[in-house]
Amino acid sequence: MPDGPVDDAAVLDALFAGSPQGLFVLGADRKVIRYNPSARGVRALPSEDVVGHDVRDFVPDMDPELGQLIDRVLSTGEPVRGRLLRGRSPSEPDRTLAVEVSLFPLRDGPGLVGVVEDVTERQAAADRLAVLGTVHRTVGSTLDVRATADALVDALVPDFADAASVDLLDDDPSGAAPPSGPLPTSVPLRRVAVAAPGSVEPSRRTGDSRPYPFPTPYTQALSDAHARLVQLTPDAPWRATDPDGFAVLLGRKVQSMIVAPLTARDTVLGLLTLYRSRGDAFEDADLDVARQAAATAAVHLDNARSYRREHTVASALQRRLQPGMTPRLSAVETAHVYLPESAGGAWFDVIPLSGTRVALVVGDVAGHGIEAAATMGQLRVALRTLALQDLETDEVLTHLDEVAGQLTAVDSRGTHPYLATCAVTVYDPVSRQCTMTRAGHPAPVLVDPDGSPIRVDVPLGPPLGSEGGAAYVPTVVQLPPGCLVAHVTNGLLGAEEEGDGDGDADAVHRLEHVLATPSRPLQELCDTAVYRMTPSRHEDAVLLLARTEGLPSEQVGDWTLPADTSVVGTARRLVGQQLAAWGLDDCAFTTEIIVSELVTNAILHGEGPVRLRLIHDEERLLSEVTDASSASPHLRHARAGDEGGRGLYIVMRLSARWGVRHGRRDKTIWSEQRVGEETPEDFLAAMDVFDTAGI
Repeated sequence: MPDGPVDDAAVLDALFAGSPQGLFVLGADRKVIRYNPSARGVRALPSEDVVGHDVRDFVPDMDPELGQLIDRVLSTGEPVRGRLLRGRSPSEPDRTLAVEVSLFPLRDGPGLVGVVEDVTERQAAADRLAVLGTVHRTVGSTLDVRATADALVDALVPDFADAASVDLLDDDPSGAAPPSGPLPTSVPLRRVAVAAPGSVEPSRRTGDSRPYPFPTPYTQALSDAHARLVQLTPDAPWRATDPDGFAVLLGRKVQSMIVAPLTARDTVLGLLTLYRSRGDAFEDADLDVARQAAATAAVHLDNARSYRREHTVASALQRRLQPGMTPRLSAVETAHVYLPESAGGAWFDVIPLSGTRVALVVGDVAGHGIEAAATMGQLRVALRTLALQDLETDEVLTHLDEVAGQLTAVDSRGTHPYLATCAVTVYDPVSRQCTMTRAGHPAPVLVDPDGSPIRVDVPLGPPLGSEGGAAYVPTVVQLPPGCLVAHVTNGLLGAEEEGDGDGDADAVHRLEHVLATPSRPLQELCDTAVYRMTPSRHEDAVLLLARTEGLPSEQVGDWTLPADTSVVGTARRLVGQQLAAWGLDDCAFTTEIIVSELVTNAILHGEGPVRLRLIHDEERLLSEVTDASSASPHLRHARAGDEGGRGLYIVMRLSARWGVRHGRRDKTIWSEQRVGEETPEDFLAAMDVFDTAGI
């Protein structure tokens, strides 16, 4: 800046005449003293002489901000450089001026020199890039369709458009993907997102689903999958096709709109529609921005819809693979709650076993989606099959770990260090013994009839499929009648990491507090646990509750007999007397034959004394014979000339179910009959093998 007033008119003339930018010299009163010819070329500034006019007279829509800049320079002396001023007039397009203002000494006192450049086009290009940057930055941060659509319209309104809407094809109820190629013009589209903060408000509301009238720009975009820039004039040719919608647009003073198809993988998912009622209508450059924004959003919407479809299919598969209705048991009451939040692999099962025992199972497969649900189904079926073989709980998990290892071997993803976790509890209502074993899973929570926690250390085995090589060690406790056994997954306990087997200690205490009133209905306790422990959840959660009772001693007959064939008749008499006491004389003949065969088999092929046990459980009659041999009997069909070999075959034909249960030091052959079923006399007569004196 010069030290004194500038008097050299030639220098000023050269400066003003040669500058490519608009120059204005203002007095302290803001009135124009001088300006150069380039100032006349600044878009939207008047071409007539403005000397002597207040600068606010010819830029009225920029008056407040421009006046503030001039006042600040005059009061502080600090120049303002590179300031962008945007003006909007109802009758004129938007314009952007780059302004610099500095103090300039004049002969009569301080003045101002202003440099003005019309940067409307350049700034519009920068604004378009900024809009696309916002779309890329904010759209696609979630796999939720509605949230993705909302983010898209929010990124475009109000900086790029005065209103925006997203309409999508409804998902197929079967979960199938949309058909490839353009959509039929008659297909209904659902409004999933709209942004209309000003006077522009499209006629459709969020949630509306109906076809667009044909032919309109909307149906044309659906038909050929090309974006369209549409200027709205009262004589538009498609006005008669959609008079109601057109009237709404005119009433909202919409001057132009862009209809862009949302296309991903050659499939039209729906439409993005943009509206402008401002002075500057959409241009071809804006159409390119809309295309790019629609293409970017379509990819994320397609991902979100694919995720939702997969989640729906996985959830349906997971629910289908769950046991559904749990069996009704005489000595154990169960209830459960299952929350399939993430379509993962959490599962549970209640498996009736021989001798009125029951297996309670809860597991959790690593990962989410269809693969996890399918793996869960395989493991659940494998575990149920193993449990029905009457194996010990540690043997069940050992064999299940082998199955998991094979499933892991064929899984090429390798995203988890293990396949699943699992906990198995077997409760025997006759002995009231509870055997618990776990593989990388939270231990069962036990509560006594008074509501106090029962502390039991259940050793933590390795998760299934982790190739840890460690053994599974069971824990056996005897429970008084009325106890609660709660199996949970980490989704309910809020564990930070699946497979750690411990869960969150505070969550375990909260669950114990919920279960502190064990006499309440089990389903009510399940719901209360959900209310108290999962206010917000992101993982699958399972809670399986069981209230244990003991089988009354009067429903059990138990005898120990020496290993001598002479006791077979004794066993039959004991059975007859016990059945008479139970009022089951109609079952005596069949049951005596079953017991005769089982006792004879134990004496001939087993070791040590023979234990005979009868259990009357509602409509079932159970016969069990235990000996000290671990060798399993084999069912075979005797030939016509054989004197023996038909014993187990007879047991099979006379029983509804039968099997062998191995203990650690003995084995038990058991038979289950349905009370009230008639004895197959024709079968017994045909066998012609019964010599009661010799049995």
